[in-house]
Amino acid sequence: MPRVCFFTGKKTSFGNKRTYRGQKISKGGFGLKPTGINRRTFKPNLQTVTAVVDGRTQRIRVSTKAIKSGLVIKPLKRKYGYTRQQKQSGGA
Repeated sequence: MPRVCFFTGKKTSFGNKRTYRGQKISKGGFGLKPTGINRRTFKPNLQTVTAVVDGRTQRIRVSTKAIKSGLVIKPLKRKYGYTRQQKQSGGA
C-alpha cells in the first residue's frame, strides 16, 4: 500500500535540510554560513480510515486535510432498531 492519499493524491516529497553556523550580522557577527546540506523527506499525515467508496465500505489511506474538508464519508457504525426517518415514513 503506497504512502499516497486516496482523495487528494498527496505523497512523500523531497527537499533539503540546511545546517548553518555563525552569528547573524544583525547580532554583530559575520553572517550565517551553510555547513551542510542533506536530503530529507516530507511525509504527508495519512490515516487509515474505513470509508464509503462507490457504495461499499473500504479501508483506505487518507490525508488529514481530506478528512477535515469532508471528502471522507464514514459508514454507519451500528444499525440498532429504526432510524428517525424510517419511523416517520412508517417503513417496516
